[in-house]
Amino acid sequence: MVVLDTDILSLVEWEMSAVSQKLRQRFSQYPPSEIHASIISFDEQMRGWTAYIGRAKNMSQEIQAYQRLRRQLKLYCKLPMVDFDEPAAVRYQSLRRQFRRLNANDLKIASITLAHQATTLVSRNMRDFKLIPGLMVEDWTR
Repeated sequence: MVVLDTDILSLVEWEMSAVSQKLRQRFSQYPPSEIHASIISFDEQMRGWTAYIGRAKNMSQEIQAYQRLRRQLKLYCKLPMVDFDEPAAVRYQSLRRQFRRLNANDLKIASITLAHQATTLVSRNMRDFKLIPGLMVEDWTR
């Protein structure tokens, strides 16, 4: 199982960009059932989109925001979702005590990845995720 960090999912949304195409090429090396999103990433992105929609200054911006939200939803509907469940919560509590300065959602994504025994977390946030023992993290955008 490969888990995609939120920033990677944001990049994938831009289907025509070079980095999105590079990521999609890498994904094609795996069976579709192996590439997962986390419920934490879904939560982060939906909160971001609802805030963005709320800040729209005119109808045109609002329409564009809803179109992008729809693209994001379509992406999530194609990916298996991995949950923040009891084993992930236990792992999170341990990581939270060890890494107080790291972002809580990043630690939750790492906890999900470890608790569900995923082989890899794909992220550009190598600096923070590399600190977490046992977590295999790779940046597929390079």
